[in-house]
Amino acid sequence: MSATPSPLPTRHDGETPARPLWLLAELTYACPLQCPYCSNPTEMAQIGREISTDAWKKVLREARAMGAAQLGLSGGEPLVRKDLEEIVAEARRLGYYSNLITSGIGMDDARVARLAEAGLDHIQISFQASNAEMNNFLGGSDSFEKKKDMARAIKRHGYPMVLNIVLHRKNIDDIEEIIAMAEALEADYVELANTQYYGWAWHNRDALMPTREQLAHAERVTTEYREHGGAMKLYFVVPDYYEDRPKACMSGWGDIFLTVAPDGVALPCHAARQLPGLEFPNVVDHDIDWIWGESPAFNHFRGYDWMKEPCRSCSEKTKDFGGCRCQAYMLTGDMYATDPVCAKSPEHHLVTDAVERANAQPADAPAAQPIVFRNPKNSKRLHGSRTSRERA
Repeated sequence: MSATPSPLPTRHDGETPARPLWLLAELTYACPLQCPYCSNPTEMAQIGREISTDAWKKVLREARAMGAAQLGLSGGEPLVRKDLEEIVAEARRLGYYSNLITSGIGMDDARVARLAEAGLDHIQISFQASNAEMNNFLGGSDSFEKKKDMARAIKRHGYPMVLNIVLHRKNIDDIEEIIAMAEALEADYVELANTQYYGWAWHNRDALMPTREQLAHAERVTTEYREHGGAMKLYFVVPDYYEDRPKACMSGWGDIFLTVAPDGVALPCHAARQLPGLEFPNVVDHDIDWIWGESPAFNHFRGYDWMKEPCRSCSEKTKDFGGCRCQAYMLTGDMYATDPVCAKSPEHHLVTDAVERANAQPADAPAAQPIVFRNPKNSKRLHGSRTSRERA
């Protein structure tokens, strides 16, 4: 651990020093829902005990001192943490803009009021579908009416209503009903986020991937709503697999975003702990300054020297940085490979083959393999008993 602040690493553009401007605090992997597209790691049952309130406050202080201004409070379900209001109050004291990312389960009108009093700036609530049957099936809980009640409570307490609906093969055909539900709830912003295949979604990819026809219909409906002057602001997030260039994942490795997992492991993105041979540091053992500036894991994919061809000589590497390291690893087994989403990748067929398999089956055809829902029992079944060290 460094005793004095270390020099900040250089951004990918080689000009401005990189700083962790956006901190994602994954407070817990516990959740009352069991969504099969959850981005939490499938090995979550093996991951050690959650860090303490004081440890989270230390993270907030150190990241803020380095320039972090945006704070996401997520999980799992962050409302499970009894100290959530205390963490929110500390974030307000330090000057963060804080955003609670929640299912709404575990919240009531009184808790919304306590969070507002503590200084929470923003609440995003998720729905699994536009009707109770599909919403409750995907979440594994009779939660639909509760979610609607909490969306109204959020609005009642003066927050803009921000809804998130993850789209996939099972619900994307209901895009008109989803938009109508959001309108009925008087939503201000709606994120229509097509599934990205990490965590549990990776395991359930074949069951969740929409067809081209489904995706085109959803985009058309969204565009028509915008063109007709709908009051809500709709954000439509296209799935990576239907692109021919990869995203600049997290705006570059260790460039802007810092994630801290429930057990205190610091990550450049929420999925990075699966990458082999990288030992990600823990906030219990190291200061954020050292983690961000000096740890080998955070420096591993900074710059361009690590790149293989075709990325190394590609004129677009300054835009996408070779794409997502986790996606490259999951698809090819090589975390240094060009992200196969890219049409220039020699292994682009791994993406196009998956897309073609999805399109070869009617949208309402049953999946070849049953959906594996996100819960501790299935996590243990997939990965065995917990082995990671526990932390106080």
